Amino acid sequence: MKDSENLHLKIQELCACFSGTDPLKEMSDLVQDKDTNDAALKWLALAALHGVNANAKKITLKETDKGEVTVVAEYRETELPSPGKSVGKDVFKAVRDITHIEGDKGKMPLALGIMDSSLDLSVGIKEKKGKRKITIKFPDQ
Repeated sequence: MKDSENLHLKIQELCACFSGTDPLKEMSDLVQDKDTNDAALKWLALAALHGVNANAKKITLKETDKGEVTVVAEYRETELPSPGKSVGKDVFKAVRDITHIEGDKGKMPLALGIMDSSLDLSVGIKEKKGKRKITIKFPDQ
C-alpha cells in the first residue's frame, strides 16, 4: 500500500465522494470489487460515514483464523455488510499502515476530515491466535 499520509488523505477524499450516498448499500457492493486495496479504503470511508450518520458508538471488524470477516456496529447489535475476505484483509493492512500500530494490540487516535468538519476517531487493533479485530470508536455526541 501507499504511505500512510496518502492513505489517510484518500479516505478523507472518499468520505467527501460518498457523503451523499447510502453507506450500507455501497459497503455491500465492495465485495465484488476487483481492486481490493482501493475497496479497503472505500470501506473504511463508508464505515466512518455510516458511523456518523447512524450515531454509532463503535464499529468492530473481526477476522477469524479461517479468514471470515464480520462487522458489528454498536448503537444496536446488528451486523453491517462485510467487505469479504479479500477486501477485509486489505482493510486490516490499510488500518495498520495509516495508524502505524505494531504488535498484537494497540490503540491510536485518528482525525478524519469529512467535508467541512473534522471527526476524532479512536482506532484499535487486536490479534490473538490467528484472529484479528479492528475497532473504530466514534466520539460521544
